[in-house]
Amino acid sequence: MKYKPANICLAITGASGIQYALSLLKCLVDAGESVYLLVSAPAQIVIDMETDLKLPARPREMQQYLTALYDAKPDQIQVFGKEEWTAPVASGSGVPEAMVVCPCTTGTLSSIACGSSNNLIDRAADVVLKERKKLILVPRESPFSEIHLENMLKLARAGAIILPPNPGFYYRPESLQDMIDFVVARILDHLGVAHTLLPRWGVEE
Repeated sequence: MKYKPANICLAITGASGIQYALSLLKCLVDAGESVYLLVSAPAQIVIDMETDLKLPARPREMQQYLTALYDAKPDQIQVFGKEEWTAPVASGSGVPEAMVVCPCTTGTLSSIACGSSNNLIDRAADVVLKERKKLILVPRESPFSEIHLENMLKLARAGAIILPPNPGFYYRPESLQDMIDFVVARILDHLGVAHTLLPRWGVEE
């Protein structure tokens, strides 16, 4: 099967904070970006717990569901299974310009730090690092243990961007979506994707 090339890979793992990932996906689609999407089995459980979405488990059905949900163009969102090793993200010859793991479990953080590549999410992150592309990790855990912090430091030294979902309050958020937008805006900034989610500090009212 031939796949439409995408510049961004979004991986969703089974930490709380699925709303960040879903909002990010919508923003990327609205911005006209094509996205490779990887969703772990635990993430599907969390999606069911934290949202009202009824996300199909099979990749192709999930792709159709999300394409309709976000009014995306055909193949603008391409979903791959955890062992779909023919996916472009499994090889340096098909590596996207950037990958975001949002939210990122500490287990996924550990696997990426160790280079284990036991599933497609781990392998895709490994490929992004080895090809010197941009890897953004959004770890959602509290508090962090020494092990978590050591893994983050190891990955930061390897070139990854560690971006915990910590919303700021200086712009006086009035809703949960405002707080989500703060984090998503920071991710989009690092991806170089234009947005109007928040005013920029010292520039816009």
